[in-house]
Amino acid sequence: MANPMYRQIAEDLREQIESGQLQPGQQLSTELELRERYRASRNTVRDAIKWLMNLDLVETRPGQGIFVVKKIAPHVTPLSGDPGTGEGAIYRWQVSKNGRKPDSTVPQVEIQRADKGIAAELQLPEGTQVISRHEKRYIDETPWSLMTSFYPRGFVVQGAGKLLLADNIAEGAVQYLNATLGLRQAGYRDWITVRAPNAVEAEFFSLPQDGRVAVFENFRTAFDQTGTPMRVTVTVFPTDRNQFVVEIGDVPEPQVRAAADDHKS
Repeated sequence: MANPMYRQIAEDLREQIESGQLQPGQQLSTELELRERYRASRNTVRDAIKWLMNLDLVETRPGQGIFVVKKIAPHVTPLSGDPGTGEGAIYRWQVSKNGRKPDSTVPQVEIQRADKGIAAELQLPEGTQVISRHEKRYIDETPWSLMTSFYPRGFVVQGAGKLLLADNIAEGAVQYLNATLGLRQAGYRDWITVRAPNAVEAEFFSLPQDGRVAVFENFRTAFDQTGTPMRVTVTVFPTDRNQFVVEIGDVPEPQVRAAADDHKS
């Protein structure tokens, strides 16, 4: 039994994508052009496009058209069990080790009033002024994550003035706070959730408008040697280019796992 017309159109376009005739990021013909080329109705062409979208081969961009999806090789981040680990250091080391190029913007530094969630994690009254340091991070020039760290403002009064500088802290914030204030990061708690991206995140990561790509939000609270919160870091990772692995004991190097959509037919 022959495939329905929409499936025949979709298979033809799929072959063009997989053969390279249609390149990643290339715009497909308009709906009208596709209808004329295949002598098909509007609904048939739309069903074909929906089928390709389900395979994560094309995406729609409102006001622009239909485009071939750019495949991004995921980066695997080990969730370290080292209580003194700095998240930024792990990111750069792991990316570089895999032969890829990490990069980040100069931190955007602000003094803000802590909202309810940040204040609760830092064990401060809501509205207390805190220092925030925000970075946009890239791998091979592709937007990869957004990271914002929050610190009690009192750290600056105590001598940790670098927290207020719009510049990278060369030795890392964990080591810096240890050297200047004697605060040793004794442990941290990661709380990871999955949610829809907001407008700013969708624009920065160039995510499709149809909601197919969510984001991981990692809410990390770090504690000093007295059990007092010393920092909260909120990192947003798009799910189409990030994977996480937990390693316990003697295990081989992690491998990137194929996405579920890669197995659809």
